[in-house]
Amino acid sequence: MKVFFLCTGNSARSQMAEAYARHYGEGQVEASSAGIDPKGVHPLTVKVMAERGINLSHQSSKVLTDEMIKGADYVITVCGHADQHCPVLPPRVRKLHWAIEDPAVHGERDSDEVLAAFRQARDVIERRVRDFYSTLAIRRAET
Repeated sequence: MKVFFLCTGNSARSQMAEAYARHYGEGQVEASSAGIDPKGVHPLTVKVMAERGINLSHQSSKVLTDEMIKGADYVITVCGHADQHCPVLPPRVRKLHWAIEDPAVHGERDSDEVLAAFRQARDVIERRVRDFYSTLAIRRAET
């Protein structure tokens, strides 16, 4: 199964979602992400994911191309802007939207408030990925 995460900047939320999708997909899921207007991976994204033992230091922001989504089974937008500007998807590709607050709106510095926002987004995304996989397992068992 191929899952693609789309955000505006591909700097925080979609990077976290891609990492968790790989982590919990245990080799059964090919996960990737991109942005409509990539900004570079936010340093606090790398920091809060490292707290969970996931290394994102090798990740980079990527610009969305049509080729990226053609092979996807699911496209999941993680911000409103990406949801509104998502390109038309091939008929077999399922689109989901997860409205997740952008932690970067709290600033760029490594303060307690900003770190808390990044941790909160990380934890919400982790739950969403796990719930998404649980739902797929239930559907597979029923079919």
